[in-house]
Amino acid sequence: MSELSPRQRAWVEVYPTAIEANCRLLCRQLVTGCQLMAVVKADGYGHGAVTVARASLRGGASSLGVATLQEGLELRDAGIEAPVLILSALPSPEDLRHCLEQRLMPTLSSLDEANTAAAVAAERGNERFPVQLKLDTGMARLGGEWQEGAQLVQSIRTLPQLELVGLYSHLACADELGDQLTHLQLQRFRSVIEALPDGGSGLCCHLANSAGTLQDPRLHLDMVRVGLALYGQSPADHLGLDLALQPALAVKARVSLIREVPSGSGVSYGHRFVTSRPSRLAVIAIGYADGVVRALSGRIDVLHRGRRVPQVGNITMDQIILDATDVEELTVGDNVTLLGQDGDDCIRPQDWSARCGSIPWEILCGFKHRLPRVEI
Repeated sequence: MSELSPRQRAWVEVYPTAIEANCRLLCRQLVTGCQLMAVVKADGYGHGAVTVARASLRGGASSLGVATLQEGLELRDAGIEAPVLILSALPSPEDLRHCLEQRLMPTLSSLDEANTAAAVAAERGNERFPVQLKLDTGMARLGGEWQEGAQLVQSIRTLPQLELVGLYSHLACADELGDQLTHLQLQRFRSVIEALPDGGSGLCCHLANSAGTLQDPRLHLDMVRVGLALYGQSPADHLGLDLALQPALAVKARVSLIREVPSGSGVSYGHRFVTSRPSRLAVIAIGYADGVVRALSGRIDVLHRGRRVPQVGNITMDQIILDATDVEELTVGDNVTLLGQDGDDCIRPQDWSARCGSIPWEILCGFKHRLPRVEI
């Protein structure tokens, strides 16, 4: 039986050279001595974690960030040896054992978690366990209280089984116009570092996400954790406008059927769209089960040879419908671009998220694994 083409129905094109170029560009924006962690969680924001990790390391990233133990193990299974920080909590001793065995750094938020990690390391004899401590400076999510940060650092340092290599926090509003909280978070974080007897010597201190990295060099510290910008997308319209970031992903699909219908024809479930003229409809083999959000029904276009074609009717699980009445050259078997560059035009994740009340992060992470990833 012959192998199916990954472009049989619908697919995601990923451009590793764009990721590498974006990483190099971002590294050049950092203050002297600041390193870049490439955040490759959620399967590299839908681009493929291993692909993104390799491209980022070629582009100058010094380490990688993931959300789950499984994501970290996937990188190790692919032969990637760079430092990997797990950004979520791992309270289970069994999970921590896997971290220690695979040289993955867990995030700690409390002394109790540190004691658990130390006990796991003690089982392995003299081996020291590299860990990082997270503080909550305004996100109210993971992290110890920043007011207790200096004491937490000192307490963890007394545990001989652990090697505290990093101290970090997370920005809550850095992508918002007129943001005031970010600089308060920076002040809180710096106050912890300054309260340490050695001023944080030997710790990699990091605070900035993509938005913080682009907003203010004072947020760069020892390292920045870059996600969305690495993939060629700005976290906000007012950030990174002077950077030539390259989108690293396109979503494409094939035309599976063309049909002619008379004026007054209802289209798709619920007949939310009714033709106002004799129309030529194109059925495209992609739907909400692939990540094309149903809330975008009737609100998006696709590109065909640089020309926009409107989507009409409700988006269904496996298919969408286009009004191709004015695009006579569109035919069965043709490719259309749902996201990405086509000719002189480009459809961005931000264009979708603005229309359905979402964010570009969610759009990129929403493309399901039944869409093959094709590296270009």
